[in-house]
Amino acid sequence: MNIVVLAGGLSTERDVSLNTGTMVSKALRSKGHNVIMLDVFMGYHEEEEDITDIFNHTEEASADVAQIPGEAPDIAQVKAMRKDQSACFFGPNVIKICQAADIVFMALHGENGENGKIQAAFDLFGIQYTGSRYLGSALAMDKGISKKMFEAAGIPTPHGIAMSKTQRHTPFSETGLTLPCVVKPCCGGSSIGVTIVRTADEYEAALDEAFKYEDNIVIESYICGREFSVGVIDMQALPVIEIAPVEGFYDYKNKYKAGSAVETCPADLPEEVAKEMQKHAVAVCRELGLDSYARMDFLLNENNEMFCLEANTLPGMTATSLLPQEAAVIGIKYEDLCERLIQISQEKYGGKHE
Repeated sequence: MNIVVLAGGLSTERDVSLNTGTMVSKALRSKGHNVIMLDVFMGYHEEEEDITDIFNHTEEASADVAQIPGEAPDIAQVKAMRKDQSACFFGPNVIKICQAADIVFMALHGENGENGKIQAAFDLFGIQYTGSRYLGSALAMDKGISKKMFEAAGIPTPHGIAMSKTQRHTPFSETGLTLPCVVKPCCGGSSIGVTIVRTADEYEAALDEAFKYEDNIVIESYICGREFSVGVIDMQALPVIEIAPVEGFYDYKNKYKAGSAVETCPADLPEEVAKEMQKHAVAVCRELGLDSYARMDFLLNENNEMFCLEANTLPGMTATSLLPQEAAVIGIKYEDLCERLIQISQEKYGGKHE
């Protein structure tokens, strides 16, 4: 197959996405596919006539990437690097190359990767892609909306509220919450802009931090407990994985720096607790309309009460990512997982998989 692995972009998870894209590209090439890794924002700047034969020159056309740094990227600096300085989000020749591919593997994370906008554009351009459709992606990306849907469906989730920037000066006493609490951007990922708040002074600083990234945030009750994640592929839950940061909580650094967290799969849980968590993970996919694959994050308190935090519609596929670890436990190698995600995604276009 001719495959574009689409990565990069302008989200705070840009560097993670490029790392995911690099690993996925290598894996799919090892399975015999012609693979081009494209930075969706930077694009491909060679002459247009070269595009017709581009899948015979995949290595030359592919974007290069370094390792994930310890901090989120400076997006203004990234924008300044683009050669054509166009206002269009899609870089030069991205749409044309994606249209020439059999399918696009979505290695994007965060804004404009997981919020459904690119998926909707690809639907209009007739481009096939991996992962969920645009509506499910949009619903899952907005933590304020998805939280309300979890509550309506009986899926346990921390009590919380959404707040817009226009409500910034609402006193904490009027939120209906108590300390400690968690403040986070509504549509962000990789725990960027997330703060655990224990005092009134910390609350004000947390609002400032979260609103740096978005105009809408979520404030929710702090759940003291263990952290878990459950991947779902083709509506089948994978084994539960536990994430235990060596220090602090599971923030950006602990997610992507080797040795910063201890990950155990299958998680050390009573069987009935693990099964309930898997059941809720599948229910999240069903309620949000997520097809193909996704990964849900959970907290479990000392009374074994669980709380779903969010759904990730394009889970990371880096060396330290959770979904590949979960799949490996049931015997799915990384290369086979990447190919499997393509096969499953093709179903929505009338394709079949075994």
